[in-house]
Amino acid sequence: MSVIRTRGLSVRIEARAVLVVLLLVAVALAVSVALIGTGDYPLSPAEVTRTLTGGGTAAQEFIVHELRLPRVLVALLVGAALALSGAVFQSVSRNPLGSPDVLGLGQGSTVGALLVIVLFQGGPTAVAGGALAGGLLSGAAIYLLAWQKGVHGHRFVLVGIAMSAILVSVIGYLLTKADLNDAARATLWMVGSLNGRSWSQVWPLLGVCAVLVPVVLAQGRGLRMLEMGEDAARALGVRVERTRLTALTCAVLLAAGATAAAGPIAFVALSAPQIARRLTGAPGPCLTAAACTGAALLVTADWAAQRLFGADQLPVGVLTGMLGGCYLLWLLWTERKGGRV
Repeated sequence: MSVIRTRGLSVRIEARAVLVVLLLVAVALAVSVALIGTGDYPLSPAEVTRTLTGGGTAAQEFIVHELRLPRVLVALLVGAALALSGAVFQSVSRNPLGSPDVLGLGQGSTVGALLVIVLFQGGPTAVAGGALAGGLLSGAAIYLLAWQKGVHGHRFVLVGIAMSAILVSVIGYLLTKADLNDAARATLWMVGSLNGRSWSQVWPLLGVCAVLVPVVLAQGRGLRMLEMGEDAARALGVRVERTRLTALTCAVLLAAGATAAAGPIAFVALSAPQIARRLTGAPGPCLTAAACTGAALLVTADWAAQRLFGADQLPVGVLTGMLGGCYLLWLLWTERKGGRV
């Protein structure tokens, strides 16, 4: 560990955390190159690199820049956004089970998207807007219902789980009211997929991340202090409610934006922050490592799905759901073994 001090500013740098972040970035970039080269028209890593730097043929330029690069960028951005959102929720709730898909935000986005599909037969842009609005409304409802002279971690999780159960019932009702075509379209969206992603999904999500990620990273010290308890955080000069509200608002927006771009990708927000903590050995939320872990996880899951089952045969949300379910069982077992649940 090293500390850099300047006038009025002190920055602590953990060598292990920096090394982990660099390795995760390298893994994400390497898998991204491999993913771009995967498909019905395979490309070698050298051909992908040459095409990305402007040296490919016309056919390679079209395949890479128009068909595959947007999908990879959406995977990286969605993974980073979900992981960062999950890290904030787990830090605020002080619970490793606190994540957007467990607490009902993913279900809220799904309800918003299904309302647009079932009631208005909206297009992709309208569905994304409905998912964003549903996520924001469900996040606001959870926060308000959990508020009682502050937001206590266990109450926040319990309210979120109850909200999730309610929204799952609403999802089931909407599916029963939809006609066959709309129900099939809604079910496909609910799986969570990167198939067919284009630049129209990249730019809005990139804008959301460019604005919100720096804001979340700036709350890192406050979130670390909050994990020690509100009284300790206040004693250390943290404005508890402002820090918590700012971080949660950004986390809700990130989760809703990611869901709007790719559908509800399961368990990335739950697992990535915990994996990042174990890799870095950090006592508090390592936000940068969590974001890099989420990006590497999702792009690797998409590459594995294509390599194992063929291009566009298995939506990435199915694979993350299966792996995430196993991870959740392991996490519950370790928490029970440690006497925490």
